[in-house]
Amino acid sequence: MATHSTETHIDTHPDLVSLRERYAAVSASPMAGLVEGLCMLTGLYLAISPWVVGFDNFAGLRVSNLITGLALAVLAMGFGSVLERTHGLGWVACAIGVWTIVAPWSVSGSADITKTIVNNSIVGGVACLLGLATMGMGLMKRRTPGRR
Repeated sequence: MATHSTETHIDTHPDLVSLRERYAAVSASPMAGLVEGLCMLTGLYLAISPWVVGFDNFAGLRVSNLITGLALAVLAMGFGSVLERTHGLGWVACAIGVWTIVAPWSVSGSADITKTIVNNSIVGGVACLLGLATMGMGLMKRRTPGRR
């Protein structure tokens, strides 16, 4: 009895192989390393910022910053290790950034301390920019000499 295999080998498809090679080249670039490192540092700073800046009487905001900061740092580690599979998650860094900006009002009710608002706005903005940069790296085409 002959068996007929209908299994496809998508892993060897030329387009997929080309795409993986492009992402591997982009992830090996110094710019990718810079963006992933900055994203990780941003996440770690966000996690410890309540204690650095001194978010007194804002327990909910401290917990929010700790959790979102650690999530951003873990996401950045994913960007560094497997960019070809995580570049599409750059939007998560943007979402974390937007949440970080609105968290002083959402979590605390009314954030009347300027340092919490300024800190979260700056860190949230940086996280959004790094998320956009990560998504852009996934779309970058590697230029080859002699081609335009």
